[in-house]
Amino acid sequence: MKDLYTARVHVSGGRDGAARSDDGKLDVALAMPAALGGSGAGANPEQLFAAGFAGCFTSSLKYVAQQRKLYAGAVEVDAIVTLVLKDDGGYGLKALLDVKAPGLSGADLEVVVEHAKRVCAYSNATRGNVDTTYRINGT
Repeated sequence: MKDLYTARVHVSGGRDGAARSDDGKLDVALAMPAALGGSGAGANPEQLFAAGFAGCFTSSLKYVAQQRKLYAGAVEVDAIVTLVLKDDGGYGLKALLDVKAPGLSGADLEVVVEHAKRVCAYSNATRGNVDTTYRINGT
């Protein structure tokens, strides 16, 4: 394994605090979602995770399509990440990635999505830990 990039983010105050990357590119107030009794006045960890997962999977899908010499079109991924209370009292996540690649037909899109799951760092990191559904909405 070869390290390619390391992100460094400092969080103070937890879910009602702030997150800032060492390079200043990320500087965001955090707040408990209103749906959980918080103010909702800032981003929350689930939103940040959803953005990262969708961004990584979008790039992975485009990469796989390019490697297969397929035109994917304007790839978009909507991520829905849900905080869940597990039966053992701990917390977990479940995710739905809604994948759109208008340049790919049904069969090609299915193959590209399956391969992108193996390329995407988030898909690899969450496999077996986060119940993830990949919903394909091709043309």
